[in-house]
Amino acid sequence: MRKDLGVEGLGDLVKRPFVATLATYRRDGSVLLSPVWHEWAGGGFNVIANADDVKTRHIRNDPRASLVLYDNDPPYRGVEIRTTPRIIVDGAHDVLRRIAIRYLGKERGEAYASTPSGEEIVIRLEPGDLRTWDFADDEF
Repeated sequence: MRKDLGVEGLGDLVKRPFVATLATYRRDGSVLLSPVWHEWAGGGFNVIANADDVKTRHIRNDPRASLVLYDNDPPYRGVEIRTTPRIIVDGAHDVLRRIAIRYLGKERGEAYASTPSGEEIVIRLEPGDLRTWDFADDEF
């Protein structure tokens, strides 16, 4: 297994429309795992949420989060980041539109992004602690 590759060493993994898992922390210290759409841009992950979403509230109360993204099929590659995310308001709708089109295609993505669902924010996760893996050299 290859490790510590950096995100660029994982080929097209972060460009594929896989659902990632975002971990945030409840007030009692327990973890909430949430499936999320994402985009990799500018050296970090963007995740869309509503301003009053539970994930957003968790981050405001306890600014720790982790995100894991992995391939379900061989060669089983993945990335995990643990970081202090930022909440970004400006440009959130543009990020939502890009992400929706990425996962749903142009027509359905545009329709999804144009449906009001509250005030969107971007949860920005830039690598703090980064872990990567790739089993491409292993035989299955």
